[in-house]
Amino acid sequence: MTEPVFYPNLSPFGTGLSCRCPRCGKGRLYNGFLEVAERCASCGLDLRKADSGDGPAVFIIFILGFLVVPLALLVESRFEPPMWLHLTIWPPVILGGALALLRPMKGVMIALQYRHKASDSGTVDYD
Repeated sequence: MTEPVFYPNLSPFGTGLSCRCPRCGKGRLYNGFLEVAERCASCGLDLRKADSGDGPAVFIIFILGFLVVPLALLVESRFEPPMWLHLTIWPPVILGGALALLRPMKGVMIALQYRHKASDSGTVDYD
């Protein structure tokens, strides 16, 4: 008879931000940029049911809005650059910030979903 395998109680924020498996913390969470792997290569956790929805995008909008709007206002009040310079500076900053935050935020949402066994139907059996 095989003995059950126990996995450590990992922080969803630690595993999510590092884009690792929410159960073992070792396997990769993604196959591509945002494509969630079917299974964890380390522990075999079925990740096909993991769905973060629009949550990561909403949090990224709030985070970037909180950071970029005061910066843009500060630059405007201190240096008074022409409008074309604002249009040159801020879209790449926002786009780069959104792309940099999207993977880790999606990872955190998936890890929180795993930790709390949450889904649209109310329960998820990941194992």
